[in-house]
Amino acid sequence: MTSGQMHGPMRGEVAYATSKAALAGVTATVAAELLDAGVVLNTINPGPVNTGYLDPESTDRPLEELDALRATTPFGRWGEPADPARLIGWLVGPAGSWVVGQVLTSDGGFGLQ
Repeated sequence: MTSGQMHGPMRGEVAYATSKAALAGVTATVAAELLDAGVVLNTINPGPVNTGYLDPESTDRPLEELDALRATTPFGRWGEPADPARLIGWLVGPAGSWVVGQVLTSDGGFGLQ
């Protein structure tokens, strides 16, 4: 799993953006290395998926900023874990078996902002 650092800056998140950019950057190389072992590797950018960190009672971010950002998303909502899970399920099944070494974005259009 990577993040959307390729869509623009992630202010205040230098270490996070760096680590996620590294994962995306080595995807093709690691995928090529693993192929001989029969392992297929892809990297997913799920966009802003609320796994609890965006809930009002648990977030460390100002609620007004989160509400304003969420309102600008194409679907007007945060992703749910099931959203990227559907892509991952497809990738690990027969239909996705030909996809290898890719960085795929499943962010509900968040990166289009």
